[in-house]
Amino acid sequence: MKLAFSSLGLIIFAAIAILVANSAYTVNEQEQVVITQLGRPVGDSVVDAGLHFKKPFVQQVNRIDKRFLEWDGDPTEMPTKDKTYIIVDTFARWRIANPLEYFEKLSDEGSAQSRLDDILGSETRNAVAKHELIEIVRTTKDRKPLTDDILGDASEEISTLYPINKGRTILETEIYAAAVDKLSEFGIELLDIRFKRINYNPQVEKTIFTRMISERRQIADRFLSEGAGEAAKIMGSKERDLKEIASKAYKQVQTIRGAADAQATEIYADAYNQSADAADFYAFLKSMEVYTSVLGRDSTLILSTDSDLFRFLKTMDGDESNSAAADVPSRPRRNSPLPVGF
Repeated sequence: MKLAFSSLGLIIFAAIAILVANSAYTVNEQEQVVITQLGRPVGDSVVDAGLHFKKPFVQQVNRIDKRFLEWDGDPTEMPTKDKTYIIVDTFARWRIANPLEYFEKLSDEGSAQSRLDDILGSETRNAVAKHELIEIVRTTKDRKPLTDDILGDASEEISTLYPINKGRTILETEIYAAAVDKLSEFGIELLDIRFKRINYNPQVEKTIFTRMISERRQIADRFLSEGAGEAAKIMGSKERDLKEIASKAYKQVQTIRGAADAQATEIYADAYNQSADAADFYAFLKSMEVYTSVLGRDSTLILSTDSDLFRFLKTMDGDESNSAAADVPSRPRRNSPLPVGF
């Protein structure tokens, strides 16, 4: 009899344990729970962490993430307002704000990611198509473009930026505002959406790079032409300075040489004008210098007898009766005959 009561007690205890285990559940801080009965949600969602109870066997616990979740969109090609095809890569952060509505319409995270792809991708495409490329590339409308100081005025001539009315930050705000209400219908709260990367279409990218290279070459050619002009100016200044220095030096040399010649002439004049014999001797020396420069080994001169140049030649044979030779009693004689023809 006691054994029967013991067995019955064990069975009751086991049944109670199974009942309690099937009706009690815990919720941690990272999750929230939706209770379903026969596949349909019942009651409100459980968002508070701790120990909770449900009807055993007939009700199921569906756990839903409570943390901030990420959405990383696929890079998508889309046109801008100025018909430039670009590849836009975006990302967003979201969370499940209404677990019950989320479970009824989406049921799991895979369906939520698919819905996010549709809504966020569509709104991003609409926003990009309504704005110029510069609006998507630049962050804010108040930011001024950076330019190199060495370019000077060339930066405005070569590449001009279009005015920015909004900027990328405002575009992201517009996409967020357009998508937040649509996602709230699925129990999703959109926290933020941002552009991760913006690239040109591969077919357009080569053309863009070619244009950029052309602009850089235009700047380089401008600098090269300016440098060549400055080099020519410097070389011209150098040649002018050299000629000016040489001219001044030549003038100074000629001035010094003229003064020296004048001083030498004055000294010679003072020396040879002291007497008639000295003057005659000076005339004789000068005539000899002329003979040396004029007469050579193969030279032939035809002179008249009354020529001043012939005056000293007539006495070379020792004719002392000549009046010109008598004026110079100690005149030197040449030992070799001169090749002179009369």
